[in-house]
Amino acid sequence: MKNADDAPETAAAKETAGLTPLKLKVGDKDRLFDINNPELPDWIDKKALRSGGYPYDDKMPSKDYEETLERLQIELVKLQAWMQATGHRVLTLFEGRDAAGKGGTINAVREYMNPRTARNVALTKPTETERGQWYYQRYISHFPTAGEFVTFDRSWYNRAGVEPVMGFCTPEEHEHFLQETPRFEKQIVREGIHFFKFWLDTSQEIQLKRFHDRRHSPLTNWKFSPMDVAGISKWDAYTEMRDLMVKRTHTAETPWTIVKANDKRRLRIAVIRHILLALPYTGRDLDVIGKPDKKIIGEGPKFLKG
Repeated sequence: MKNADDAPETAAAKETAGLTPLKLKVGDKDRLFDINNPELPDWIDKKALRSGGYPYDDKMPSKDYEETLERLQIELVKLQAWMQATGHRVLTLFEGRDAAGKGGTINAVREYMNPRTARNVALTKPTETERGQWYYQRYISHFPTAGEFVTFDRSWYNRAGVEPVMGFCTPEEHEHFLQETPRFEKQIVREGIHFFKFWLDTSQEIQLKRFHDRRHSPLTNWKFSPMDVAGISKWDAYTEMRDLMVKRTHTAETPWTIVKANDKRRLRIAVIRHILLALPYTGRDLDVIGKPDKKIIGEGPKFLKG
């Protein structure tokens, strides 16, 4: 039997194999980060969870997490039954930097929901036809119909982060997006769709740790790409675009819910709990759902800066 270390790497991982160590500014210190070194630097390994002002010293205990998650997932099944009976529609966007935990959180939300009426949307780059359309058009085609719960793993907010940072849109296109998006999203809410926007906020050290884990895992190295490498050195640029995005597109009708995401377990619990508390489904058990952890979840620019 082969060892995990003997597993073949993906083409993306091979492309990164020749990279020289990256010079990064992390906090107020200059650091050298070698993504190809199997050993994670101590300045990441020992401080990652608490970095970025995260309020907990340790991850949520596994037993507590599993028990709480199961109880909340039962509530999600009840929520879905209510949606089917009443025709309510839910649309939930998950945004965040690379490796923020979007995919795992979406999986936790949808794990026991009926996949026939609980869909996830993760679009690839636009086709030539889509590039000629109204910018929001290809996303609208995936919106929920009656009784559907739809999640987006990244969304039209690519134009507020990845595209301007990486030069995939013009400054004029970016500004137009920031002007028009609040108007577009108000239409979603006024149409009667229950609309959630989550920004999963991670520290720089946590992102580096998760990238390193991906790069050296035989199971997940396919997730690591040259685009991730390009983004590592653009932390400050992404931060600037994130802050501008939240400031310009956070409204009373369509608020940004910010979740501090250094601990994936607490992140998933916080997101599911927020959705359940917001929707008045039949049989909702508030004692089971519990109260929001205000240390890690809040709304808008003020919480993002806190």
